[in-house]
Amino acid sequence: MRRVLILRPEPAAGRTAAKARALGMDARLHSLFAPQPIDWAPPVPEDFDALLLTSANGVHLAGPALLHYRGLPTYAVGATTARALTEAGFPDVRVGTRDGSAIAAQIAVDGHARVLHLAGKTVAPMWTGPIELTRIPVYGMTGLPADPALIADAVPGSILLVHSPRAGERLATQMPQAQRTGLHLVAISVAALAMCGDGWASVQAPDQPVDDEMLALALRLCEGHAQ
Repeated sequence: MRRVLILRPEPAAGRTAAKARALGMDARLHSLFAPQPIDWAPPVPEDFDALLLTSANGVHLAGPALLHYRGLPTYAVGATTARALTEAGFPDVRVGTRDGSAIAAQIAVDGHARVLHLAGKTVAPMWTGPIELTRIPVYGMTGLPADPALIADAVPGSILLVHSPRAGERLATQMPQAQRTGLHLVAISVAALAMCGDGWASVQAPDQPVDDEMLALALRLCEGHAQ
């Protein structure tokens, strides 16, 4: 059984681990960050004609002020974010399965021009096209102390899942160069891979920046190892 090390924050790390274990992988959690809420001043809903959330963390950490915007057409990146919005009482959530740029294009096609984006303090580059996007950070990621168990669990042949450029940068500072030669990386994007440094046994990124495609690449590595 190939070992997979999951570096993303909770609660998303637990969901990834559950899917990895269902695929027969030995999933170990070593979160590099923890999400923390940020105080924010909610603008009036009347200034916008659509709401965008690109992470379930934004839903969970925005606080009760999020509910001020339940009357707006609501867009989400990913099924997890959409489910969190539905559970929070948003009646009609339109979900995009790709990235922020794709959902922004859909918002424009639907005819919305003024969009409120409740997001993390650090956001991946995103094409907004003709829409006027107002982005307000409602949470940030706090780096956790270096975990010696990550180094111990990273045995040769292990696969590390890197879900953001910041995680790649932090991993590069923690994983010794000599240990990397036996480790495989699957990152959510080429940008995330670039931050991980060099010296790894193999590096890959999926065509689409989604968790399931990362796990599909990891599973192929496992199947190749078993042959």
